[in-house]
Amino acid sequence: MSVFTSVRRGFQVAGMLAALLLTGCGHIDRAALPPDRVALTLASLPKGAPRIPPDLAARVQALNPTQVTTRDVQEVLSKLPAPRVVNIHGGIASVIPRMASFSQFLIGMGYPASSLTNLSDGTYSFSCYESADKIAGVIAWHYEQEGLRPMMVGHSQGGMQVVKILHKLAAEPPAKLAVWNPLTWEEEDRFEIRDPLTGRSRPVVGLVLPYATSVGAGGLTRLLPNQWDMTFRLRSIPDSVEEFTGFCLKFDILGGDLMGYGSGNEFESDGTALVRNVWLPTEYDHGRIPDTEHLVRSPELVEWIQRYQPSPEPVSTPTVEGSLHGDSENILWAAEVWFHIKKHWVLELQRVLAAPAPAPQAALP
Repeated sequence: MSVFTSVRRGFQVAGMLAALLLTGCGHIDRAALPPDRVALTLASLPKGAPRIPPDLAARVQALNPTQVTTRDVQEVLSKLPAPRVVNIHGGIASVIPRMASFSQFLIGMGYPASSLTNLSDGTYSFSCYESADKIAGVIAWHYEQEGLRPMMVGHSQGGMQVVKILHKLAAEPPAKLAVWNPLTWEEEDRFEIRDPLTGRSRPVVGLVLPYATSVGAGGLTRLLPNQWDMTFRLRSIPDSVEEFTGFCLKFDILGGDLMGYGSGNEFESDGTALVRNVWLPTEYDHGRIPDTEHLVRSPELVEWIQRYQPSPEPVSTPTVEGSLHGDSENILWAAEVWFHIKKHWVLELQRVLAAPAPAPQAALP
């Protein structure tokens, strides 16, 4: 990277940080649905573990989660429910449409839009300023309703919020997390859900998610008051997630510690979580990384992404071999995240098929 480029990026980052500090405009105002709409929406939602038709069940069981092809997505997965993807954007308004762009990328790759949008307002993401307790409670609500454990994707401060939520879910008793209703945006008077696979009640605390990922978390955004409690925990991934990918970027003043240099930017597992770290190319721009909708406009790029295989190494620096035609900006981040989302889409459906029929129990309040 040239001196001129470094200076230019420094001015860009300073401007972004000033905007963030002065405006805090990455916030989303939530509005509850009217009571009649709440009742109609609840009535339309499938309850508990999804029902998978026998002909598709056999095909789901035969899928290799790490070798999911375009045909598998089109002929099998697209006909079935998908885990909700909880996107959490960063702290300024410009990143909201970029996280929406990522959702459009997922839709273009075959992921159902209904598993990407918030039920009450159709938005594609949560704000990093919304409380970790609330987002964790919404995740639990969706798992209870839909029977598939949600995944999380966080960008910038949203990536810090992802890790914060994982620590909330991993808390030890007597810690409690309330269930939050995303139709009313109100905290419910309970701290347990009925597990859709067992039929038994269980606390929100202790819920383990299948996959989470964070990109551009750290750097100067650590100075913001809403992130102070993550000072010594940001790079530590607890056992409330099965698999986690952390993305690092050199020269990233906003989201990289020590300007993105060194292993201090890499995430580590506290215990059983499988944690990988991926270093993105230096030309990637911190604020633009989720901007990926353009990739699905090219059949060549879509097929490249579908065939992409991440390195098995715990720390990797992927590159694009050969040349790609068209606008391939952010393709490595998109391909890495899509690989894991479709992998855990398969694993969650296989988990449902492997679960015994739950015993009937009285409804929770």
